[in-house]
Amino acid sequence: MDTIMEAVQLFENNEAEKGMKLLKKHIEIASDDEKFTIAQLYLQLGFLQEAKELLTELLEMYPDESELKLTISEVFIELDDDESAINFLVGIKEEDELYVQALLQLADLYQAQGLFEVAEQKLLKAKQLEPNEEIINFALAELYFSIGEYKKAILYYEKVEAQEIVAVSINDRLGEAYAAAGEYEKALTFFKENDREDPERLFRYGITAYQADRTDIAIKAWEHVIELDPYYHTVYYQLAKAYEEDGRPEEAYAISKKGIAIDAFNKELFLQAAIFAHQFGENEQSETYAGNAVALDSDYKEAVLFLIELYKNNTNYNAIIDLLLEIKKEDADDALYEWELARAYNEIESYDHALKHYQEAYNNLSQDSDFVKEYGYFLTEEGRTEEAIPIFDSYLLLQPLDVEVEEFVNRLKLSRNDN
Repeated sequence: MDTIMEAVQLFENNEAEKGMKLLKKHIEIASDDEKFTIAQLYLQLGFLQEAKELLTELLEMYPDESELKLTISEVFIELDDDESAINFLVGIKEEDELYVQALLQLADLYQAQGLFEVAEQKLLKAKQLEPNEEIINFALAELYFSIGEYKKAILYYEKVEAQEIVAVSINDRLGEAYAAAGEYEKALTFFKENDREDPERLFRYGITAYQADRTDIAIKAWEHVIELDPYYHTVYYQLAKAYEEDGRPEEAYAISKKGIAIDAFNKELFLQAAIFAHQFGENEQSETYAGNAVALDSDYKEAVLFLIELYKNNTNYNAIIDLLLEIKKEDADDALYEWELARAYNEIESYDHALKHYQEAYNNLSQDSDFVKEYGYFLTEEGRTEEAIPIFDSYLLLQPLDVEVEEFVNRLKLSRNDN
C-alpha cells in the first residue's frame, strides 16, 4: 500500500506519468486486494481501460465477488456501455449485502434510458428491503420529480432529513416541486431569500413568488439577482413584467432597456421594450425595437404583428408590404401575414395584389368570420359579385345572426337576378 500511496502523491503533484509507471510496475507483484485498490484509483482518475483490464482479471478469479461487479459496472457506465454495466449488476443476488446498492445503480441506468417504470420498480424493491435508507427516498423523489409526478416527489423529499444530498438542496427541490404542483404559497416557505447569494436560486425563488401573486417578493428577489450578477440575462424580462404589474411602467421600460444593453440577442426583451416605448409615445424607438425583435427571429409572430400595427398607425402601408415580403422570403409564412398583405395592398390601391393575397389567406382562414366578411366586401367593391356571394354565404354559416350582412347578400342576389 505504501507504493500505491506514493503513486497517489505523484498524481496529486501533477506527475501523472510517473504515477502510472509506478502503479504498472507494482501491479506485477501486487496482491489481489492491492490490484482492486489500484483499479478503483484508475477509475477515480479516469483511466478507464486500465481499470477495466484489472477488474476483468480479478473477476476471472472471483466471479461471485459483488464488489468487483459493482465497480466494473461503474467503469462500463463511464465508457457509455450501459448494457454491459446492467449485465454485471443483475448478476448480484438478492441475498448479497450489496444487492440494494446494485438496485440503486440499475435504477439510475434505467432512468437514464427513459425506462422510468423499470427504474421505479428497482427503487421500490430497494425501499422494501431498506425502508429507512435516505438515499433510496432521495432517489425515488428525484425519479418522480424528473417525470413530473410532483406530489409523489414531495412525499419522498419530505422523508429525507439531510439538507443536501449529492449537491442537491432538498429545500430547493421541495420548493420547485410544490411550485410545479401549483402550491405556490407552500413552495415559498422552502425558499429563503436572506441566505441566498446564488443568482440561479434567487431567480427561481422570484419565479415561485411571482406565480404565487407575490409580485413584491419577486421584484425584491430579481433586483438582488441583478446586484449579484448583472449578466443574468433571463431576469430582465421577468423583472420588467413584474414592474408593469406592480404599476411601475417607467421602471419596467428602464429595466427592459438595461436588459437589451446586456443581451442584444433577446427577442422577447426587444418586443417588451417596443411595447413600453409605444406606451410612452416613443413611436420611432418602438419601431426600432420591434424591428430588432423581428430581425432576430423572422418567425416571431407576436413581434411581426405588433410592428404591423405600428406601421398602420402611421399609415405606412408600403413598410408593411416590404416587411411581410421579406419575411416570406425566409419561409415564415402565416395566413395572418397574407391577410395583412391583402389589406396593405388594398390601401395603396394595388387591387390585383390584394386579391391574390386575400385568396391565399382564404385557404387557411375560411373559418375566421372577420376575415371572411372582409373578403366578401372586398370582392363586392371590386365588382366580383359572383365570387362575393358564396363567400358571404359561408360567412352567414359562421355568423347566422348577422342580419345586416344577410340583407346585403339578399340585395346582391336580387341585383344579380335582375340582370
